[in-house]
Amino acid sequence: MAWYSILPPLIAIAVVFWRKEVIIALILALVSSEFLLALHGQQSLIAGTFVGSIERVIEVATSAGNSRILIFSIVIGALLAYIRESGGVAATVNMLLNRGVAKSKRQVGLLTMFTGTAVFIESNMSVLTSGIVARGLFDKFKMSRARLAYIIDSTSAPVCILILLNGWGAYVLGLLSNYELEQSAVSILWGSVAFNFYAIIALLIVLYTIVFDKVHGPMRAAEQELKHHTAEISSGPSATKSRYMLIPLLTLIVSMIGFMFWTGNGVLANGSGSKSVLYATILASTVAYLLLLTGKRFSHHELMDVGFKGMGELLPLVSIVLLSLTLGASLKELGTGTFVASLVGDYLPIYLIVPVLFITGAIMSFTTGTSWGTFAILIPIGVPLIQALGLPPSLVLGAILSGGIFGDHCSPISDTSAVSALASGCDLLTHVKTQLPYALVGGGLAIICFFIASLIMM
Repeated sequence: MAWYSILPPLIAIAVVFWRKEVIIALILALVSSEFLLALHGQQSLIAGTFVGSIERVIEVATSAGNSRILIFSIVIGALLAYIRESGGVAATVNMLLNRGVAKSKRQVGLLTMFTGTAVFIESNMSVLTSGIVARGLFDKFKMSRARLAYIIDSTSAPVCILILLNGWGAYVLGLLSNYELEQSAVSILWGSVAFNFYAIIALLIVLYTIVFDKVHGPMRAAEQELKHHTAEISSGPSATKSRYMLIPLLTLIVSMIGFMFWTGNGVLANGSGSKSVLYATILASTVAYLLLLTGKRFSHHELMDVGFKGMGELLPLVSIVLLSLTLGASLKELGTGTFVASLVGDYLPIYLIVPVLFITGAIMSFTTGTSWGTFAILIPIGVPLIQALGLPPSLVLGAILSGGIFGDHCSPISDTSAVSALASGCDLLTHVKTQLPYALVGGGLAIICFFIASLIMM
């Protein structure tokens, strides 16, 4: 595809940083992408752009997998509202403080990171569980929601791509299984864990910020601003019973694992993440509703009001998720990812191929907002390079997976960024701005690691 296929995501990113408005940026990028498609299609420019944009949204929304993600993003609002209004959050915070589990900022951060790591089944579930557990604790210790969003975002995807006993592993394994290689697809995939430098470095940086209680750049400014406005922090409903938070949360985690087994016909890694996370969220919301109803905390009508109010609070973020998915689908047809991938030159020195694959994956993921889409495009490019040039398979795969995660962490149009902001209760642009310096440091160190590894192994 031609060079102009890169224009729509560049427009989105420019508008985001210029106007601080994500929804308008995504709409403009979508319209410009559909305009370019209409320019080379059979329709008139006006009809093709206007109608094409609307139909693209409908096409994405009517996809079963995307519909599940969107419904999950709405229903989770009801669950968060039930847990928040029940007083269970305050009770759980008090319980953790009394038991000495969360006596300091360091312990709160480690608990948050541990929770995200333990729920490695699905990235959205990891983010969501960590966010629910830690919100009240972060408020208690005057730690910013931007810091919470950074910790859960930079823990979830790296952990999922390193542990691999989940839908991420099954997805990548499916892409690899289409090729004949000397090593089995499974051994290459597991071998890539040691070379997934960005994911490893991202987790180490998160650990550094927690253990040493050090934050830098915009994150530090967010923390200082919070200290100057402590009077405005709302404590929320008074403490009641911790079970109002813990039972729905436990239901969410256990049922998620159960549904992964069920949708995977007994094999966890083959389970459907989108189905499982939706079913688990609806079940947990139902449990929370019944607990509050039978506990005489609220009447049925009050619970309906609380649930729908919670859903309504998330509609802006749900719109961002929908538009991000739609833009990704439009850019796929436009060929943006393929064009970026083609920038990997045929005449690169062999020791630069792996670092350039990482950088290419990062640019693709950043401009399209999707790491999985990046994997789908770059693995078919990387595997032939392995076959033709005898490159180390696991190193090449590690570079592709690392690049996808890195770009996704930096991107303001990533649905993962939106879900992390949703789970932590942080403004999306604040989350992107405060996380970016840490991601860039991790990405820079990863490039150096891939360069050194290439020099040693080739």
